[in-house]
Amino acid sequence: MLSLLRYGVILFILICLVSLSIQILRTFYYGKQGHYARPRGNWRRGILYAFGKGLMPWEKESARKHLPTYLAGVLYHASFFSALFYLFSLIIPFQLTVLVISLFRFLTIIGLLCGLGLLLKRTVHRYLRKISCPDDFASNLIVDVFLAFALANTFFSSIKPFFYLTAILLFIYIPLGKIRHCFFFFYVRILFGVFYGRRGVLPRDNIKSET
Repeated sequence: MLSLLRYGVILFILICLVSLSIQILRTFYYGKQGHYARPRGNWRRGILYAFGKGLMPWEKESARKHLPTYLAGVLYHASFFSALFYLFSLIIPFQLTVLVISLFRFLTIIGLLCGLGLLLKRTVHRYLRKISCPDDFASNLIVDVFLAFALANTFFSSIKPFFYLTAILLFIYIPLGKIRHCFFFFYVRILFGVFYGRRGVLPRDNIKSET
C-alpha cells in the first residue's frame, strides 16, 4: 500500500509539472510584442534586480507598510519548499541527517504558525475577507495540512501514508489553484526583469549597455 502511494505521489508530481508547463507554453500563444524603442538598459541587470534587491520589502510599497505579513509570507513559503524537499527525500529516497531534520522541524513549525496566522488574518480582517475568494482559503488550508503531516511524519513513521495522500491532493490542486504561483513566480520574475531592465527603469541606476 505504501509503495502504491509513493508511486502515486511521483505520478501526480509529473502530471502537475506537465500541467504547469502547458500553462506556461500557452502564454506564448498570445504572440510576442515587438519593441519599437531602443533599449536603454540591460535586461540581465533587470533579472538580477528581480531576484535580488527587487524582492526586498523596502522595494515594494505593500510589503514596506506590512512588514509582519511580509515576513510571515517569506517564512511560510520557505517552509513549503522545505516540506517539498523533505517529501522528495522520502520518495527518491535519500537519508537526511539529524541536524537537517531538526532544522526542518523548526522551520515547519514556524511556517505552519505563519500560515495559520495569515489564514486567520484573511478571515477576521473585513477588507481582506471581502476581496478573498474560496481559492484563497482552500490553498492556505491545503498547504497547512501538508506542512502538518510533513512535520508529524518526522516524529511518527506511521503517518507516512496520510502524508503521501496529502501530497497527492496538493499536486492535484496546484495547477488548478493559486498555489501554482510558487511555480510561476520564477517565470514571472524573469519576464519582469527582462522588460524593465531593457527599458532601463529597474534597477534605478541602470545605464545603457549591451543587451
